[in-house]
Formats: sequence, structure tokens, C-alpha cells
Amino acid sequence: MLLHIPMVFSAPQAQALRTRLLAPDAPWVDGRATAGHQGAPVKHNRQIAEHSPLARELGDTVLAALERNPLFISAALPNHVYPPMFNRYAPGMDFGDHVDGAVRMVPGTTAKLRTDLSATLFLTPPEDYEGGELQILDSSQLRSIKLAAGDLILYPSTYVHRVEAVTRGERVSCFFWVQSLVRDAACRSLLFDMDRAIQRLGATNADAAARVQLTGCYHNLLRRWSET
Repeated sequence: MLLHIPMVFSAPQAQALRTRLLAPDAPWVDGRATAGHQGAPVKHNRQIAEHSPLARELGDTVLAALERNPLFISAALPNHVYPPMFNRYAPGMDFGDHVDGAVRMVPGTTAKLRTDLSATLFLTPPEDYEGGELQILDSSQLRSIKLAAGDLILYPSTYVHRVEAVTRGERVSCFFWVQSLVRDAACRSLLFDMDRAIQRLGATNADAAARVQLTGCYHNLLRRWSET
């Protein structure tokens, strides 16, 4: 399941993040610093040093916004979120076909995170650059993603994906991974559909007793499938 989550940040908020990231003293490093064996040969970009104070500060800002976003919570059912990272693609930079590594070490700890879901939060307005599309190969087709500044795309980490070369301007974004409470993607998708249906029934003041019963089914399934 690919899910477009709009307005994680407003356009001015995304602009404020981008301004901080593009400051002259921002600690940009070669993107291959955190690439695995598969990704390093095809990764050509820059990223903020993940142990830097700026990465931690802006990462906390992103995490706080995600915690307030009901669509993200409903779809991802997050157990752990990898500290958000930030990258930039100038003209000629790209990231070839790859699959995200299954397990990542959380920076500064001995904890490991299973990557169930990958996320890209776009921070540059699409009209400000050409190229730079996120291309995701799902089970049926190749999808080209280029969202408004402040919007997020959430997708299974098992999908092959790439970032097309930027040809004009610069693409700045945030990216991270999620370990979900529910490992199985089909179960997680079913719970998401059920939760959205419950919310729609509530919004239309449908049968209250039926809503309680359906909500009970949702939580009993979550109880059965969650890993926490």
C-alpha cells in the first residue's frame, strides 16, 4: 500500500525547515555515509550528518508532527520510528534502484529497528525543481511520486524504488523508516481500512452500538497481531 499523507507540514512550515537545512553552516555530508552495500554504488546525493545537533532538532520537529497526524498513526501503527534524516539532490544527483535494508541500528544506541515502512517527506515545492521523482515499483506498476512541500508518501520497505536525477533546481526532503506494531502488511492494511471505516461511521452518527462492536473487533485484531 502506498499512501499519500497531505499537509504533515504547511507550506510555510516546510519552507522554515528548508531554510534551516540550506543555511551555510548546515553539516551536509556525502549520502553514502549511511548507505549499505547495495545502495552505496547507486547513491549520489548529500545528507545532513545524522549525529549533528541540527539533524536531532529538526528530526524531533518531524516526529512531533507525525505524532499529531491521525492518518499516519492509523496507517503505520508505529512502534518505533527511525530518527528522521534529511537529504538534498542538486542537478545530476540521483539514487538508483534499491531496496531499503531490513534492519537498521538506531544511531547512538544498541537498539535495532526493523524497517516495515519507508517514508519520504517532501520539503521543496515541485515547481522549484525538475526531475527528482521518487519512483516506486509496487506489485502492479511503477509509480512516480512528486508531492507538494509538506506532504509525505508512506510505502512498504520491501518495494524497489529510486530517485530520478534532478535536472534543475534542488530537491530537499526528509526520510525515515517505521517499525510497525503489526509486522504483516496485509494485516496492517486491513486494520487501516477498518479504522477509516469506523471514523466515517462516527462522522455520520451511524448506529452507536454497531460502532462499538466494530471498534471492539478492531482492537481485538490489533491485540492479536501486535508485537509489543
